[in-house]
Amino acid sequence: MFYRDLASFDFRVVETDKLSPQDLQEVLSLFEMNYRQANRVYLEKSLRTLRYLALAEHAGVPAGFALGECCVMDLPRLPGQVVNLAGTCCIMPQFRRRGLFRELERLTMVAAQLPPHSRRLTCGRMAHPVGVRGFGRHPAVVPEPELRPTPWQQEVGQAIAAAYGSHAFDPETFVCIGSGQPIGYPIIEFEVEPWEWEVFRQVNRDRGDALLTMAWIPDPPPEW
Repeated sequence: MFYRDLASFDFRVVETDKLSPQDLQEVLSLFEMNYRQANRVYLEKSLRTLRYLALAEHAGVPAGFALGECCVMDLPRLPGQVVNLAGTCCIMPQFRRRGLFRELERLTMVAAQLPPHSRRLTCGRMAHPVGVRGFGRHPAVVPEPELRPTPWQQEVGQAIAAAYGSHAFDPETFVCIGSGQPIGYPIIEFEVEPWEWEVFRQVNRDRGDALLTMAWIPDPPPEW
C-alpha cells in the first residue's frame, strides 16, 4: 500500500558544502543499505556537485535522503532556463512506499527559493531502469524507445551531463559513461516494463554507467 501521511517524519535540508561529519556518515550508511557494492567515491562526488541534501528521520532514526537542486542555466538555444537536477535518493526499506522519495526530492528543488516559472526541465541520472518510470508520464521525454534524440536534444543532454559532472556522455543513447567502477547495484523489488529496459539497454552498470533522462514540465518549448 502507498501512504502519503508524512507527519511522522522530521525533515531538514542542508547545503552539501556544509554537511556535518554525522550527516555525512548517515548518508553514506543509507547509501550502502540501498546499493550492493556501493561506490562511496561516486556519492561523495555527487555531494560536491549538487547543492542541496534533504534528510528524513523517523523517531530519531535516519529514514532517507535525497540530493538535488533547482537552478537557472543557459542551455543550447534556451537561455535562462529553470532546471531541476535530481540526484541520488535512498530510503530505508521499512519506510518505502509512503511518499518519502517524492517529498525528499521536492525539498531539494524548492530549497533555492527561485521565483515562479512557467516551464522547467527536470533531469535525473538513472542507475536502474525503473528510475525512468516517472519520466514516462511527461510529454517529450528524452530518451524514448527506438527514437534517436534530435541534434538539439543531444546538445541539451550534453549540457546537463556536464552540469552533473559526468565522466563522459554519449548523446546518441543518453548514457552517462562511468569511470570504470560500478556506482552500485540498487537493492529494489520492482517489476520493470519492457520499454524501460529498452531505453536502458545500452547502460553498462559494471562500468558505472547511468542513463540521463529529461522531461519538460508542463510542456516542451516550441520545436523541441
